[in-house]
Amino acid sequence: MGSKPRHVLCVGAAVLDTLFRVRTIPQTPGKVLPYEMLQVAEGMASSAAFAVVRLGGMASLWSAVGDDQAGQQILSELEQSGIDVRGIAQAPGARSAVSTILIDDNGERLIVPFYDPRLHEDVRDVTADDLAAFDAVLVDVRWPALALKVLCTARQAGKPAILDGDVAPPEVIDMLARQADHIIFSEPAAHSLSGISDPAAMIPLLKLRYPQALVVVTAGERGSYWWDEQAACVAHMPAFRVKTVDTLAAGDIFHGTYALAIAEGLSIDSAIQMSSAAAALKCSVFGGRLGAPDRAGVAALLRHAGFTETADA
Repeated sequence: MGSKPRHVLCVGAAVLDTLFRVRTIPQTPGKVLPYEMLQVAEGMASSAAFAVVRLGGMASLWSAVGDDQAGQQILSELEQSGIDVRGIAQAPGARSAVSTILIDDNGERLIVPFYDPRLHEDVRDVTADDLAAFDAVLVDVRWPALALKVLCTARQAGKPAILDGDVAPPEVIDMLARQADHIIFSEPAAHSLSGISDPAAMIPLLKLRYPQALVVVTAGERGSYWWDEQAACVAHMPAFRVKTVDTLAAGDIFHGTYALAIAEGLSIDSAIQMSSAAAALKCSVFGGRLGAPDRAGVAALLRHAGFTETADA
């Protein structure tokens, strides 16, 4: 989409994950023996930033780690992945975020995360000049105070302000959603706000609540739903069918892809198609964010399904 790569700022989580592949996720106390193990630096914003890089864009990450060994590993891995990590703060005396994750043979997972509240005690100021280099911003819900500043400043500067509306206290999601102009809710988060179980029925209610934003709900294998502004109705993108190996970070890959697509000027339909394809391809590979596809892989899947990337007029 032009010679200059678009630059996306991602704001939020940076976590050192330990992944264990198991046949089934245990339902009772006891011991389970994994048959594969991987340690990887990721997290919602971090994985989204990696997706941007894999798809040919530029990504910067604003996050926080502790002044510990895990923090050094997170910084090193993300930098080696091509992400600009100069905006990651090291919080004195804090412990870096870590997670233990079980992934079963159906690709489903059980996540046990730890976040030290001291990571986010100091919140930087955010000015229009700080965001001048970016073509879009994407924030998650893990550092609400910083996310709110970034969303407000981005909208004032006329830059796409995108929220990864994942599970968090409803008041946090609501606060951030009111300042975003693109909101991509996970199905559980949308349910917590709407009280409705049907993703298609959630959309009109959430659109009424956040009229300033494009509202999307991602629902896993059921695909994605959003409010089509031109047709004034709910639109639906079915999920691409793949052999599911690992769903970890699939939503994050969707969000990073969407942010890059919007930064490149793609239409909403094309952005969601591209994001759906990237998330599906990720699900076919074990390794969390490491399964993020490149642009050629996404384009091939879109062509196979009869889609093309289309820029807004």
